[in-house]
Amino acid sequence: MSQRNDARDEEREVERVQALKLAIALSLGSAIALGLARFSYALLLPPMRQDLAWNFAQAGAMNTANAFGYLLGALAFSRWSTRFTSRSLFVAGCIATVVLMAASGAVTGTRALLALRVATGIGSALIFVSGGVLAARLASLSPRDAGLIIGIYYGGTGWGIVISSILVPFTVLPTLHGWRYAWFALAVGCAVFSVVAASAARRIDSAQSASTARHATHAAQSAPVQRRRFALALSGYACFGIGYIGYMTFIVALLRNAGMSAPVVSSFYVLLGVATVFSARMWSTLLDRMRGGQALAILNALLAVATLVPAMIVHPLAAFVSGALFGATFLSAVASTTAFVRHNLPSAQWARGINAFTIVFAFGQIVGPVVIGKISDSAGLTRGLVYSALVLVVGAVLAALQKPLDGR
Repeated sequence: MSQRNDARDEEREVERVQALKLAIALSLGSAIALGLARFSYALLLPPMRQDLAWNFAQAGAMNTANAFGYLLGALAFSRWSTRFTSRSLFVAGCIATVVLMAASGAVTGTRALLALRVATGIGSALIFVSGGVLAARLASLSPRDAGLIIGIYYGGTGWGIVISSILVPFTVLPTLHGWRYAWFALAVGCAVFSVVAASAARRIDSAQSASTARHATHAAQSAPVQRRRFALALSGYACFGIGYIGYMTFIVALLRNAGMSAPVVSSFYVLLGVATVFSARMWSTLLDRMRGGQALAILNALLAVATLVPAMIVHPLAAFVSGALFGATFLSAVASTTAFVRHNLPSAQWARGINAFTIVFAFGQIVGPVVIGKISDSAGLTRGLVYSALVLVVGAVLAALQKPLDGR
């Protein structure tokens, strides 16, 4: 009997390690969708803004365009998820993002760049939402590590941030439109990550039987998600979208305007990315235990502090503290919404539940760069970050009021 139990324990441990490996591989999808396709723009913003003579509102409009595309992609996912598997949408998003990132280096006109940012946002949304569904599915297969698996998937964005912080400084060349070469380098990074992530998506998708998948799709269609029951969590998450994107869009410009050198800024961004990768382990217990909006509330509050630090204290050490805290927190806020969906909705409704959060997230990201950009143009980047922090505080309050859907 003892030998049988030992063999069973060993088998479970092997399955656990395999699940964690799959989560890490799948997390390269979030690295593409956000780390490489979106957050790299913060590093490209200073040279592009100088070369193309943009003001901060115009610079912010690029991220708004990307967020608008993200919203379109999230809305499209609602329809396409009933016709295509999550794996198919994930792979399609990866391929589209690689092509569009390369195309962004082939043009220099502002309108063309805006159009490409919209299209890239669509591809990113397909990756991020379908990847979130696959991560939730993988977590259900390994419930012991559910919070950790979800955190690993979203924390993979940090790998994209780290790679961006290495690639962009070395590939922005001191020539006319020298920033274009960075887009090409980022496209190569997306292609490499896509191969690994798509393989993981295929393995996770095949772990469920076709009959289970068909049943889940039918159930999801027949039982629509009642969003009003978690409206407070959705509102808190929309505030997160506004507040966090203001920081991620303009923090590099703030540090450069404060006189910090390019190596210091690159080191800040590397630290932020590394902290994002390791955030999964930090918050996994929180995601497992808190069934309501409390996890999002805590993370929003910490993000508000991280956003205020560089606005109040202009010093490299303060910037590093801010970057470490922000990186260790912001993608866990995203993970908390997937955990909320897992805790409160039947598995057949996970795709629609996650997508509901993605849609309000996209609305927040549309509003954030333009509003914070206009505030920064009129009152300075410091004031813009202060407003971002205030929005995050509001989001923390709203999320804290969200109870679990079973009332407990």
